Amino acid sequence: MRKWIWLISLLPILFTPLVLAAEKAFLLNIDGPIVPAVQDYIKRGLDQAVNEHAALVILQINTPGGLESTTRKINDTIIASPVPIVAFVAPSGARAASAGTYIVYASHYAVMANGTNIGAASPVNLMGTEEVSVEDKKAMNDSAAYLRSLAELRGRNSSWANDAVYQSKSISAIEAKKQNVVNEIADNYPQLLQTINGKPVTVQGKTQHLNTTNIQIETIPHDWRYSFLTFITNPNIAYILMLIAIYGLFFELSSPGLILPGVTGIIALLLVLYAFELMPINYVGLTLVCIGIAFMIFEIFVSSFGIIGIGGVIAFIIGSVMLFDLDDPNYHLTWTLIFAMSFISIGFFFMVLMLVFRAHKQAIITGKEGLIGSEGLVLSVMNEQVVVSILGEIWDAQSPVMLNKGDRVKVTAVHGLKLMVEPIAKRHSVLGD
Repeated sequence: MRKWIWLISLLPILFTPLVLAAEKAFLLNIDGPIVPAVQDYIKRGLDQAVNEHAALVILQINTPGGLESTTRKINDTIIASPVPIVAFVAPSGARAASAGTYIVYASHYAVMANGTNIGAASPVNLMGTEEVSVEDKKAMNDSAAYLRSLAELRGRNSSWANDAVYQSKSISAIEAKKQNVVNEIADNYPQLLQTINGKPVTVQGKTQHLNTTNIQIETIPHDWRYSFLTFITNPNIAYILMLIAIYGLFFELSSPGLILPGVTGIIALLLVLYAFELMPINYVGLTLVCIGIAFMIFEIFVSSFGIIGIGGVIAFIIGSVMLFDLDDPNYHLTWTLIFAMSFISIGFFFMVLMLVFRAHKQAIITGKEGLIGSEGLVLSVMNEQVVVSILGEIWDAQSPVMLNKGDRVKVTAVHGLKLMVEPIAKRHSVLGD
């Protein structure tokens, strides 16, 4: 009996290391602009953390900013997370600018490494601007209120949040710690885990303490899905895919049976529709791009001395500039691409226009006009009924002179389904027959 009591008393000691070893923290790395691919990566990472009962999720942040809509969706996921999330601005030299500031504020706990900075959270570029438009004021007021609400939710400095939005202020890690913008400073992961151990956080309205004793950090890498979404949601790539879709479908519809342009256009169309679903599209700009291309096509078939074509080019360029409703300077169409695609479109449609004009100048070889002047052979003559073979087809014919079977004839006119023909004079050789 004493042996059993002794063994039972040892069970907690034997299994405690196994339980502690099971605790782990997931590490998600945000390195670059905040784009839809980042949102998808964070959401899937947090879902995995919940499914595997992770004790903690660490967001390592180094970003110049990004899309406001994407940032808000990321923060909604963070706020609703049942797993504590620690934002870690690292390594030294990294920054949490613009959209990154909002993500740091939304996280349950915030830590920065020495040599990093945070701030510049204004939604519009105020550099060199003397007056701010009403729309810009609305955007700033909304962003400031949003950042203040995150500060109040996490018990951090809401006054500095205002300055970060209205005055685009940016501060270092040490200043951020002093002003209660972040909670702690740490330079590496062992120091981070030691610093946050035992700290209280509020998760889904309930206070709990972080326990990082013997915790293991597991990195969730960027996979093929992240790379694919990053690629197709790049504004420049989405823009090119859109033009490939339009041109491919145009070629297939104008010349049915080519197959390759149609298949390429459909694939590009599906990809760009998926990309547009994730990106903030300005539909006025999209409409102008489509109208511009349509006008350039109409110029081929409707002679307007270039007026419709020039209007199409102008609409195409303006629509391209307006296509993506983005305020972030790191996430927009490049002027080089816009002008390059504009010149390519102009050159393409001028080439098609020249081919059309050249085709109009060529002799007609089909229909009624195509028959006149054609030569053929008399197949039979019965009374006044003459049957001839012209261009491989059998026709009833009539001639002002007598014809014989086997004579060569030329079509001079077409009356309904009857041809008017005349004999072709036989050519004699120099020596005669």
